[in-house]
Amino acid sequence: MLEWNESIKIITGILVIVNPLGIVPVFLSITSTQSIRERSRIAWIAAVSTGTILLLAALSGESVLKFFGIGIPSFRVGGGILILLMAIDMLHARRSGSKQTPEEAGEAEEKDTIAVVPLAIPLLAGPGAISTVILYAHQSSDWLYLLFLCVIIMCVAIVVWVVLRSAVSIGTVLGTTGINIASRLMGLILAAIAIEFITQG
Repeated sequence: MLEWNESIKIITGILVIVNPLGIVPVFLSITSTQSIRERSRIAWIAAVSTGTILLLAALSGESVLKFFGIGIPSFRVGGGILILLMAIDMLHARRSGSKQTPEEAGEAEEKDTIAVVPLAIPLLAGPGAISTVILYAHQSSDWLYLLFLCVIIMCVAIVVWVVLRSAVSIGTVLGTTGINIASRLMGLILAAIAIEFITQG
């Protein structure tokens, strides 16, 4: 089994890259016309979708890479660079362009499936999160390790559900400034994780 420090690093890495706190303002904005019950339903669907996408990445991501002939070292460097760019955006308290473009943000308000697109993908389970999960899944071929990783992903999905369900309260208590400060701190952690992926690659 993994040591505690390694376990904490994996949990922190996935939670920080998913960053449910960072999309609270987006969630409040695109659900502004929804009832409390409808917001809760959207939060649940977004959390389940996020967990499903990341579980699929953990279980089949390496097979997809092999199909395209991409080596894990190359993917580590590429994924690390992508995660580093997202971390820099978080340090500047702005939404990463790799997650959602302004055009996609505009279209999101017109869709009935906002829980899946854009909330679950690409805002929560975006390219960075998928890359991170694939890289963590490759660290060991032990089935117990993979099971542990899947449990972590499900726990992260639960955190996403709790945060989005409490989005109104969180937005009121923290405000934009508080959320930006939290995003900057998480961006710093994410930058360190990205550099580690790059150096390992």
